[in-house]
Amino acid sequence: MNAFQRLRRQRIAMSTRPFQARGGSIIRCEGCGLPEIHCACHLKPSAIPEADFCLLMYDTEPMKPSNTGRLIADVFPENTSAFLWSRTNPDEALLALLNNPDFSPVVVFPDSYVREGEERATLRSTETLSKRPLYILLDGTWSEARKMFRKSPYLDKFPVISVQPETLSAYRLRVAAHDHHLCTAEVAGCLLQQQGDLAAATTLQQWFTLFRERYLMMKPHHKKEA
Repeated sequence: MNAFQRLRRQRIAMSTRPFQARGGSIIRCEGCGLPEIHCACHLKPSAIPEADFCLLMYDTEPMKPSNTGRLIADVFPENTSAFLWSRTNPDEALLALLNNPDFSPVVVFPDSYVREGEERATLRSTETLSKRPLYILLDGTWSEARKMFRKSPYLDKFPVISVQPETLSAYRLRVAAHDHHLCTAEVAGCLLQQQGDLAAATTLQQWFTLFRERYLMMKPHHKKEA
């Protein structure tokens, strides 16, 4: 199992009642998260990125069928960690990762949210980092991600890097507040592309596209794009 799958099992074990989500009645493959009749495990690619990823996930996010953070763990299983977010009681393994001397942690979030006077540095490129980048992705709805960004004191000391997407989000698996709000997998892909890691970015984008197409097959009003 990759890091997302382990976290998903951990979160399910914590539940006191069944999690109800849109499409939750569909029987899904535990490997890829798609409906079993559209399983794509045999098509799952893998790559070795030039950075590591840390998925910091909001509460029930690992249990949602539409979550795309899982796609990052699918494609980069040896380079992705996943943890549930907590404001006051972060996972000890998360703190150990953030303090690992082999990495330079970077919070991935719009730098426009860094308030004037804050000590947080903002980056345009990871070339200035002295160690391997560890991209911290805040995985949740837009309002949840903002909450995580503001209320995670153990992240405040790390620099912030933004993505500059050239196209609108292709997500469509659940409703976003704005078209320019990217899903987690899209953010990771844009970031890799911006930093010149084109092979890893392309592999992740291909898996995202396949996942999206097969996920949408189950939506009754979905029309296949020409």
